[in-house]
Amino acid sequence: MDSVISGLASGFAVALDPFNLMLVLLGAFAGTLIGALPGIGPINGVAILLPISYSLGFPPESAIILLAGIYYGAEYGGRISSILLNVPGDAGAVLTTLDGHPMALKGEAGRALSLSAVASFVGGTFAVVLLSLFGPALASYAVTFSPSDYVALMVFAFAALTSLVGSNPVKTFAAALIGLMLSSIGIDANTGVPRFTFGVPDILAGIDFLVIVIGLFGMAELFHLVERQASGSLKALALDKSYVSWADLAYTKWTILRSSIIGFFIGILPGTGASVASAVAYGTEKRIARNSERLGTGDPRGLAAPEAANNAAAGGAMVPMLTLGIPGSGTTAILLGALMLFNVTPGPMMFSQRPEITWGLIASMYIGNVALLIINLPLVGLFVRILTIPQRYLTPLIAVLAFIGIYSVVGNPFDLYMIIGLGILGWVLRKLHFSLAPVILGFVLGSLFEDNLRRALSISGGDYGILVHSSNSVVLYMLAALVVSVPLLLHWRSRRNMVQEDDE
Repeated sequence: MDSVISGLASGFAVALDPFNLMLVLLGAFAGTLIGALPGIGPINGVAILLPISYSLGFPPESAIILLAGIYYGAEYGGRISSILLNVPGDAGAVLTTLDGHPMALKGEAGRALSLSAVASFVGGTFAVVLLSLFGPALASYAVTFSPSDYVALMVFAFAALTSLVGSNPVKTFAAALIGLMLSSIGIDANTGVPRFTFGVPDILAGIDFLVIVIGLFGMAELFHLVERQASGSLKALALDKSYVSWADLAYTKWTILRSSIIGFFIGILPGTGASVASAVAYGTEKRIARNSERLGTGDPRGLAAPEAANNAAAGGAMVPMLTLGIPGSGTTAILLGALMLFNVTPGPMMFSQRPEITWGLIASMYIGNVALLIINLPLVGLFVRILTIPQRYLTPLIAVLAFIGIYSVVGNPFDLYMIIGLGILGWVLRKLHFSLAPVILGFVLGSLFEDNLRRALSISGGDYGILVHSSNSVVLYMLAALVVSVPLLLHWRSRRNMVQEDDE
């Protein structure tokens, strides 16, 4: 504990240097704006600004502080377009649309934005505290996860996914299956055989995640707005001036705590990220919360759960990067590359050999989370004003953001046609009352599941027994079974009690 306190003290001395403090604030603010742009997300924001920080000759600790500020600032910013426009800024914000946008439609955009800021602050701060106290020990445990353990984790995530649309699990399953099918498009990495490409060379490498998100959410929302505008049913949204209340915080406090814990520990596992963390947190909340049928209709708990989880996952992903030199997510992989660009080797010795970088980064995350809360809460009213833009201007604005976001990152004109096609698919699914979130999560989890399943079977020579070989995987399978079976048993018990009461 003494070493942690002394390390934090030296870290705050680095982070509170006027130049570094300015970079923390700049990174947090810029990250918020980057995260709010649909399709850009933290990974692209950090990748775009990395060459700038290197070319300007920043010291390593200053550069990594700036890039980390953009990272968790973008995690904050992703909620803005999710809540206001129903267009997630990145993968971790997909679940935010389920309750955040319905709150905005009910005239509670200010309440939703401020609550998400508080939940993000708690999740992010919780993660940094655990990173400070238990980072090396937790990282050592995380690397014991084998490919078969990751398969079990994906099964658990799919089990949690089944509760995203509680009233119609068949449609949830069908939507997730569509996502799984989309994830299988492209050249098989093991055999080199094209799968479901139909002779189109532009999709031999698969469909980019940004194309899926922007198409199914951004363009589908665009078509939905155009349809309502053409039918004359489009009405101006009611605006409120409300902010998060103490009653909201009391109502969501256990949700935020549970989701922060889930997000942090899933974030530690390399290759998972905020999308898996938010899915598991939301699914868990819907399984165990009282009156869980309200989630998906604009319930604050459904907003707080993914927001706390994805920001906690961002902090958790820092653990293996700093302590073992293993990136926990795509964004931390770029941060790892940034450290190596400055001739800094991440790993266990980094805490003793380069404490100004490790502890300076950790201290800057404490400051950055507070700064993001201070920056974002006063701007809630400004963000809400986006909803006052006339629909005849807002509709082309969404289209422009979608096309620019895709072309600037992917750079393939074919993908512009792809998002239009996916937008039509998303619009049709919405007309049929399918939730689009299971499609996205099926796409994300599908590739992770297939990759780790193949690795596990390669290690075992095709023996499926390896999937239940470790205690980690057995525990995860048991949890998945409980997630699915317990609500069914409770529902059966409640129906039996109702029948007995009717008989009496």
